[in-house]
Amino acid sequence: MRKHWYRRILIMIVTFLIAVGGGYYLTEFQQNKLKAEVNANTSQGNMVIPGGMPIGIYLETEGVMVLGTDSITAEDGMDYEPAANLVKEGDYIVALNDQTIHDKSELVETVNGLGDEEIILRIRRAEQYMNIRMKPVRQNARECKLGIWVRDNAQGLGTITFLNTDSHFGALGHGIHDVDTNTLLEINDGTVYETSIKDIQRGEDGTPGGMEGIIVYNNYNVLGNITRNTDCGIFGTIDRIDALFTDQTPIETASKEEITEGPAVIRCAVEGTVKDYHIRVTKIDKNADEVNKGIVIEVTDKNLLAVTGGIVQGMSGSPIIQNGKLIGAVTHVFVQDATKGYGIFIEDMLKNVEL
Repeated sequence: MRKHWYRRILIMIVTFLIAVGGGYYLTEFQQNKLKAEVNANTSQGNMVIPGGMPIGIYLETEGVMVLGTDSITAEDGMDYEPAANLVKEGDYIVALNDQTIHDKSELVETVNGLGDEEIILRIRRAEQYMNIRMKPVRQNARECKLGIWVRDNAQGLGTITFLNTDSHFGALGHGIHDVDTNTLLEINDGTVYETSIKDIQRGEDGTPGGMEGIIVYNNYNVLGNITRNTDCGIFGTIDRIDALFTDQTPIETASKEEITEGPAVIRCAVEGTVKDYHIRVTKIDKNADEVNKGIVIEVTDKNLLAVTGGIVQGMSGSPIIQNGKLIGAVTHVFVQDATKGYGIFIEDMLKNVEL
């Protein structure tokens, strides 16, 4: 009797091990098969998951960016401009008296704490660092000022273009520039957030429309990190892939030589869910003066025209798909004709993905 129970238990254990082992083998086999398929396809092009979803964007600069200088009325009633001809628009203040400066509030607090004694600003100008001596102006008993307008971050809304097999993403198709200086922001860190579109301002000839979304900047809504801000878009990694990509079907990317004038689609979520809308590629310029204006497109989809009037702000980064391949992303709208706009070649975006 005891031997009979031992035998039954032994059979159950063996069956369990076979089931688990078989399941593991099957899973491993499927993964290897998928990798083999991807490897076979990547001999012709990169396999990526196309996007089309809106994302919230938050960028932090390295130090604070100089927007300009101004005069200050001091305690004595005289006007002074302590930073005139010392700092330039587009400079970054990265340290003060060897203390690293991370943001505007830290700069203000440090200056007020030192008073009107001479200080040394550590400046990054393009790729060069330099030290600048200057003396703050005391405005009142509690405040001293440098007479420098600065910015330390940027926020906005855009559309994600693709995700590769290493969880690296590309979005926007163009860089994020400072609104005052029009210079490309040099970032120290950045974050991608969940967002929801609440309203669409239709584009009219002469007046670009826009997508209006709600972005709650907290840890719960974080989707990933931004590591690069370039002329070809923003790039980084997505941690919560399932929260952003409901459809994770990969497609192949196209080279510039494969793109033709004619029908295509753009993928975006202007109606609340990700959909494909019909367009036409009307011009291809492989040697465009601006890297993010190599493709000219025209919206032909009646539904999209009814909702947005064409291309609106916030759609930057919307994937452009032709013949089942990702060929690029929407980047700009023609101000005088909202039905037309520019796109960037996906080939140029992929060059900026960190390997």
